Amino acid sequence: MAQAGTVDRILDAAEVLFAQKGFAETSLRAITSKAGVNLAAVNYHFGSKEALIQAVFERFLKPFSRALDAKLDEMETSGILDTPEYVLGIVFRLALGTHPDDPQRAAIFFRLSGQAYSQPQVHLREYLHKHYGAVFARLQRHLHQAVPGVSPMELFWRVQFSLGAVIFTLSGMQSLQSISKADFNVDASAADITRRLLSFLVGGIKADVPDLLSVDTKGSQ
Repeated sequence: MAQAGTVDRILDAAEVLFAQKGFAETSLRAITSKAGVNLAAVNYHFGSKEALIQAVFERFLKPFSRALDAKLDEMETSGILDTPEYVLGIVFRLALGTHPDDPQRAAIFFRLSGQAYSQPQVHLREYLHKHYGAVFARLQRHLHQAVPGVSPMELFWRVQFSLGAVIFTLSGMQSLQSISKADFNVDASAADITRRLLSFLVGGIKADVPDLLSVDTKGSQ
């Protein structure tokens, strides 16, 4: 139990510091100081900074991917029709409910995801593809079935834009709530914001396919 407590303290400290400062800017010494452990403990339990980064993501993605796999099984056996609203709704509920005892964990994870995009980690991309690529490919197939008129490449871009909106919104939830209160005198709850966000994402996924040739021609004039 003492070892489990040490691992959790290291992971708790690492995910907060990585989310705040980024992967390159966060030293193992800063993590050990925040966690109240020595460097030998990090080396013993994780072996390297890369392995620690992977473990931080795994702690969120492992329960999420298991729940998502089970939900997709349920969809397929029950014959529920794929729609953007239903598929994205599942992802939202599972992502926000992975750690129901600590809602801030989701916000921290999305800030971490933003760091992973702005500070590409090749080892992390390879690790995530190896361990979670199958379930996310499965999700992608369901999403494509929900919008059959959207090509795989166009869907790729829409998913990336959607991730950007999700990361920005959920990682900055408190700031957005403060702005809503200051500018409109509206107390926006987390549930209000996520409902609006989900509606926005569904609209983007379902949008008409743009005539890119026409856009390029107009832009060059």
